[in-house]
Amino acid sequence: MSERAMIPAAKPLIGSAEQEAVLQVMASGMIAQGPEVAAFETEFAQLLVGGRECVAVNSGTSGLHLGLIAAGIGAGDEVIVPSFTFAATANSVALTGATPVFADISADTFTLDPASVGEAVTERTAAIMPVHLYGHPADIDGLQEVADRAGLQVFEDAAQAHGASWAGRPVGSFGTFGMFSLYPTKNMTSGEGGMVSCADAEIARGMRLLRNQGMERQYANEIVGLNNRMTDIHAAIGRVQLGRILAWTATRQANAAYLDEHLEGVVTPPVREGATHVYHQYTIRVAGASAAERDRVMQALREEHQVGCGVYYPIPNHELVSLARFAPAHELPETARAAAEVISLPVHPSLTREDLARVVEAVNTVMGAGS
Repeated sequence: MSERAMIPAAKPLIGSAEQEAVLQVMASGMIAQGPEVAAFETEFAQLLVGGRECVAVNSGTSGLHLGLIAAGIGAGDEVIVPSFTFAATANSVALTGATPVFADISADTFTLDPASVGEAVTERTAAIMPVHLYGHPADIDGLQEVADRAGLQVFEDAAQAHGASWAGRPVGSFGTFGMFSLYPTKNMTSGEGGMVSCADAEIARGMRLLRNQGMERQYANEIVGLNNRMTDIHAAIGRVQLGRILAWTATRQANAAYLDEHLEGVVTPPVREGATHVYHQYTIRVAGASAAERDRVMQALREEHQVGCGVYYPIPNHELVSLARFAPAHELPETARAAAEVISLPVHPSLTREDLARVVEAVNTVMGAGS
């Protein structure tokens, strides 16, 4: 076995600038939601979502949850979501009292298939919530057509898609709201947190009330709310990261291009015409593999070649114990195939050219050996 160090599948980039920003906030004595949060919201809006008003919260899941409530989603409603995603997407719907309805994905982008969504619409459907998975935008045009026919809202789960775009327009600027996660392994982080872009002032105000116990002015509670505020400490980290996200994205895209050019024996991630992919994950397919066969490939990459990798996601949401009660009566064949075939390889900005060459060598060797 090689003694080389493991290449990590993901690597948060936190440096001295973030540390200094946190120390300045702590020295100021204003640690809870304050001027840093307000500045972060404004700067995020201007850089990443075409100036849409943004509201910062304490996590991406909180962003989805509060966005749904602010948009009027609740008991009796159905919201169509992918099953091939992290459970937070469907969890947020269920937490409002509404029902998550699972639809299938497109084979190329791993995002909601408009045809499958159309088949899932019922008289109770209130909205569609696509996920811009791995950093590739969902088929907004196709999904919007379905929404327009049925009179539905569209919400964007852009947790993994900071800076992605469709037809020259940034994700997070299409739906009633768009949520970006700021978890440590995302393309940028605030340590923990979420940012929600809002289509209009009413949604934004609803978000601000809901995150702060239902009040904009202290003790003047207007609605029943939660404590989902972001702290100034987290916002200070996020502001530093925001200044680097465009350069980091360019590096991710260059790393992905290298992998595209040199990998053999696997299906590399296609990019649809008109889409800008920001490669939160670089996700390949081991075409035709069973989950067990795919797992053996991963084991070889890790143990024989010290290349970190992961599966996002091995269990579709509708098969999870927590969400199985919402499972559709019909099959989701592309979801099942993706869950068995996908492997996400390192693509993060801290990779060196030597690291990339090692990733390529490892994958090509393992696939050439028929693992």
